[in-house]
Amino acid sequence: MIIVGALHFTHSNGFEKIVPEYLPHSLALVYISRFLEVLAGVGLFILGVSRFAAWLLVVLYIAVFPANLYQAVNNIEVAALPHDPPLIWLRFPFQVFLVAWAWWLTTESVQIDD
Repeated sequence: MIIVGALHFTHSNGFEKIVPEYLPHSLALVYISRFLEVLAGVGLFILGVSRFAAWLLVVLYIAVFPANLYQAVNNIEVAALPHDPPLIWLRFPFQVFLVAWAWWLTTESVQIDD
C-alpha cells in the first residue's frame, strides 16, 4: 500500500485522468486518496492503529472503484500501469480480494494484543 500510494504521487496526472468527470477537484482527490493509502499502509504496522488502518483501506478500496470502472469503460491509459484492456478489467476481481483482505484485517482474530 505504501509503494502503490507513493506511485500515485509520482504519476498523479495519469491517475487524475481516471477520476470520473462528475467528481470535482480530480487532482485533489488523487492526492487525498493516495495520502490515505500510504497512511493506512504505515498504520497496518502500528499495533494501536492497525485495525483503524484496515478499516480505512476497506473504505478507500470501495471509494476508488468508480475511478477503476471509469478507466475500464473508457479504455484510459495511465503511464504508471500496463495498458492492456483485459488486465484493466481483471483488476476488479483483485479489488474484491483487496476489500476482503482489508476487511479480514479488521477482525479480532488477526489483531495482536498490545
